[in-house]
Amino acid sequence: MKKIILDTDFLLHNLNKGINFLVEIDRICDFKYEICVLDKTLDEIRGKKGEKLALQFINKKFKIIKTLKNKSVDELLLDMDDIIVATHDRELKERLKNRKIPVIHQRSGKNLILQVC
Repeated sequence: MKKIILDTDFLLHNLNKGINFLVEIDRICDFKYEICVLDKTLDEIRGKKGEKLALQFINKKFKIIKTLKNKSVDELLLDMDDIIVATHDRELKERLKNRKIPVIHQRSGKNLILQVC
C-alpha cells in the first residue's frame, strides 16, 4: 500500500477553498493507498488560517506519521522512500522530481494530477 503524504500548503489550500481533494485523489490513484500527514505538519498548521478545520479533518481522516522533528517538513519528505507527496510548492516539487518521488498537484481548477518520475 502506497503512502500519500499531504504537505501543509496542499492541505490548507484545499480545505480553505472547499476543494474535495479526497475524491480527486481517489480518481487519479488506481492502487491501494493511505493518506498521511507528518506530525511536523501539525506544528506548521498552528496559527494559520483554517487551523481548526484542518486539525479536525486530519484527526478524523488521516494517519499521522511520527518523526524526529529535527528537520523541516520538506527535508523529512525528501528523506522518505516509497511515498507520494501532495504539494503545491514549486520548489519542493522540483526537489521531489530530482529524487524520483511521485507528486500529486493541482493541474487546473479543482483537478489533481499524479506526476510519476
